[in-house]
Amino acid sequence: MANAPIGGSIENVSIDNQLFAVAADADATMSLGGYSNEIQPNGDKTSRIIKTIVPWAITGLTLTVDDDAANQEFLQAIADGNTYVPCTIRMASQVTYQGTGTIVDNLERSTQSATVTVSLSGMGTLSQQ
Repeated sequence: MANAPIGGSIENVSIDNQLFAVAADADATMSLGGYSNEIQPNGDKTSRIIKTIVPWAITGLTLTVDDDAANQEFLQAIADGNTYVPCTIRMASQVTYQGTGTIVDNLERSTQSATVTVSLSGMGTLSQQ
């Protein structure tokens, strides 16, 4: 009997080797990266496949931040930097994806819930460890 697909809360995310818990109710969206395809027609009713490289991305992460650990400052330094850093995402299924990327979009903190919303993206593709 085959195992059922597993969804659910992302357990944690590591950004530049610093581990962050992810809020249990966060519903992130993930793209492994690779290619996006478009079909363009020719005058003789044939067509061409136009392939565009797309980066990997994960959006909608809600990470727990601790002021004593300067977590928000750490994340802002990654966003302010000019390099890609190692990123890992541990899924509810116990599968871990890894890639090299950076923080994209604005870091938005909720002071009430001690979380920050983060989006990550990077070169190449996300792959299972």
